[in-house]
Amino acid sequence: MIIDIYPVWLNPSSPPLPPPPSAAGKTVLHLDPNPYYGGHFASLPLHDLASFLNSVSHPLPPSPPSSSDDALDYVCVDLQTRSLYSDVEISSRAPVVLQEHSRKFNVDLAGPRVLFCADKCIDAVLKAGVNQYLEFKSIDASYLCDENGNLANVPGSRAAIFKDKSLSLTEKNQLMRFFKLVQQHLDPAADNQNSKISNEDLESPFVEFLKKLRLPQKMKSMILYGISLADYDQNDTEVGKNRILTKEGIGRLALYHTSIGRFQNAHGALLYPIYGQGELSQAFCRRAAVKGCLYVLRMPVVALLKDKISENYKGVRLASGQDIFSHQLVLDPCFMVPPPLTFSLESLQGVSLRDVNSKVARGICITKHSLVLDVKNSLLVYPPRTLFPEQVSSVRVLQIGGNLAVCPEDMFVIYISTLCGNANQGKETLRAAIAAIMSLIVRERPDDIDQNINADDKDSALLWSALYIQELSMGQFGSVSFTPMPDGNLDYDNLLSASFELFQKMYPHEEFFPETTSAAVQEDDGEPDS
Repeated sequence: MIIDIYPVWLNPSSPPLPPPPSAAGKTVLHLDPNPYYGGHFASLPLHDLASFLNSVSHPLPPSPPSSSDDALDYVCVDLQTRSLYSDVEISSRAPVVLQEHSRKFNVDLAGPRVLFCADKCIDAVLKAGVNQYLEFKSIDASYLCDENGNLANVPGSRAAIFKDKSLSLTEKNQLMRFFKLVQQHLDPAADNQNSKISNEDLESPFVEFLKKLRLPQKMKSMILYGISLADYDQNDTEVGKNRILTKEGIGRLALYHTSIGRFQNAHGALLYPIYGQGELSQAFCRRAAVKGCLYVLRMPVVALLKDKISENYKGVRLASGQDIFSHQLVLDPCFMVPPPLTFSLESLQGVSLRDVNSKVARGICITKHSLVLDVKNSLLVYPPRTLFPEQVSSVRVLQIGGNLAVCPEDMFVIYISTLCGNANQGKETLRAAIAAIMSLIVRERPDDIDQNINADDKDSALLWSALYIQELSMGQFGSVSFTPMPDGNLDYDNLLSASFELFQKMYPHEEFFPETTSAAVQEDDGEPDS
């Protein structure tokens, strides 16, 4: 829970406290019932992850009464929670081995997730000065898998196309011409309209534009699912709004290509933070603490405070009984807030979540072997219908090795996700993906599989797995605002856009992430309050 408390007071009779400085000139209090940072974006040890996923929604304890509740001009409204994770399946095939290394795991709750070197999140990291608390490494390679289980390298640049031995000379020339066309279209110095893609083509489905260029199916799949990262089958006209338009596809290609070479020590387009994605949340928390944000962990909020006359929410009550008042309230999406007794449609929307019909099916596997021999960190995409005919959405697989400090050196953490309409559909796709992954591992190194286990046993390399369904919500901004849940994308762009929208709703004329001076970046921050 994030609260803008400007000014701050603990009860109506006490004087306001002076606000500490902050980058945007606000006073912010962040209350978290957890003992760790990140919430739904945290990186957790295995036992904590299992506890988090298996914790079912339960009523919060009743709010402790204030000694003078009847005399106050507000009433206390107890909060309710809902479970955002369901259909959890956790299986351990090597409990003793995993227990020995339990402190070496930092497993992402919202994986698979990466950062593009040129995306909005990296820009925010640099602008806010958060990069001083983070270290990244490149994802070594990206692959696309076909219906026969064969992997193809996803080339990130014209140089990569030229070096790729898996592409024929004809395929290389076709891709070269396509990328040249895209570069000419994006070149602001190009005045010749013949070098630009027409508006008609830009507003048409990207797959139709690729067909118009007569690219073969292998090339189209690589562009649509390996680089543009389309979620659904782009040849299926029934997916409608889920078909990527050419202008969007060109934008995604541009992001991919501008990400390559942006940083000298990053050889690819994709980055992953050392110690896991939860480091991003913690780094932003640390930077916010420098600027005056107050963080309190292990501090549950049990109720909201509602003005008796206006019925507007004006603060929170803590489990300790303390009341804190605020101009703005931002809640975790697991909370359910009752609407006022008298409300308009607008006020009702202000206290509800914009739920999305789809869900995200997520899987986590710990293995003894990598997907591809001698490649520790890699991204693999299974386009729709490559795992089985009814597979409706892309499956993204991210493998992270011990060199990123998320697991022991001789193990690998593999994250899997796919969008789904229901739990059965999501689980079926996850299981098919895990079976394909294990087959790939066995095929890559049949001689390395344990001698006392049949090499045909695809589970022989699998040490631990978790499957679960996560609810999606876009968040809501009103008198009470809600943060969004992790989405089904690889990057953070949509989530960062939601944060920007939230800030603009609260403070429409102020700058989001004010520029941090080099002197301020060097401040000694210490640790956030806990």
